[in-house]
Amino acid sequence: MPDQTDGLHALITTPLIIGDYFYGVGSYGELRGLDARTGERVWMSDEMTAQARWGAAFFVRHGDRYFVNNDDGDLMIAQFTPEGYVELDRTRLIEADGSSGIGSGTRLRWDRPVNWTHPAYANRHIVHRNNSEIIRVSLAASDYE
Repeated sequence: MPDQTDGLHALITTPLIIGDYFYGVGSYGELRGLDARTGERVWMSDEMTAQARWGAAFFVRHGDRYFVNNDDGDLMIAQFTPEGYVELDRTRLIEADGSSGIGSGTRLRWDRPVNWTHPAYANRHIVHRNNSEIIRVSLAASDYE
């Protein structure tokens, strides 16, 4: 369980290193900030991802902030600081229509709808897919004025 661990047990999400800190998603969906020099957990947040087994998000740096795609299908613009997680914006981008369950035809206690596909970014667009569709969405503010 997340409250019984101190470090970062990242399984799907590749952690970030920013200055003297690590940021990443643990195996129960908890976002954590750790001091890279000591390994000590500085903070933990349940705001970015589902608090469930195999919780995941994908981080892409854009200037002083990050595009974050969580496994619920949300796109967030965020910052990671030694003081905590700062969410600047969020929108539902695509439906999560995969399964986190393991096994053939079994419904496990951790099974839930997920989207574990890392998106692509190019020319002010995001290209993302789930098990049913592929979408391309503009990230240019001028397209939404």
